Amino acid sequence: MHFRRMDEGTDEDFALLAAVHEENIRALPDLLLGMLAELNADATYPVNRLEHSLQCATRALRDDRDEEYIVCCLLHDVGESLGPFNHGEVVAAILKPFISTENYWMLAHHPVFQLYFIGQHLGTDPNERDSFVTSPFYDRTVEFCGLYDEVSFDPDYPSEPITTFEPMVRRALDLAWTPPQ
Repeated sequence: MHFRRMDEGTDEDFALLAAVHEENIRALPDLLLGMLAELNADATYPVNRLEHSLQCATRALRDDRDEEYIVCCLLHDVGESLGPFNHGEVVAAILKPFISTENYWMLAHHPVFQLYFIGQHLGTDPNERDSFVTSPFYDRTVEFCGLYDEVSFDPDYPSEPITTFEPMVRRALDLAWTPPQ
């Protein structure tokens, strides 16, 4: 590459950049799984955030949810380290090219929906989620928070290991893979 400005680039320069971009996409599952594994250091809650994420995904798996949904459950809090005030938006933005619009919306908005369970303890309106009641994804996000996210802090819950979910993450983040009909 020889350009110092994008408008000086050649077709060859941009072919090289495209190859780098493709390699970054191939590395994304390992990067996200690594970020997930690092959540084991947070022991403030009854379980660390890794175990919380595993519980959330395990519950969805045992409820026979589709694989994309299970991956969203697994990764829903991975953005907390990067964006503690907007972690839902962080993970939603990362996963947007790989997931449905409904799962994207659910991930992006789940922190507001969690306030229903904890807002009164934080001096925040627990019903803030009601501002989204007209969204077609409102009920899906209420369900995600109620069935999977808010209940997944149980130190006695028998979660599946991360290895159960690794192939799902790899398939979900493979743009060439299409789910069975």
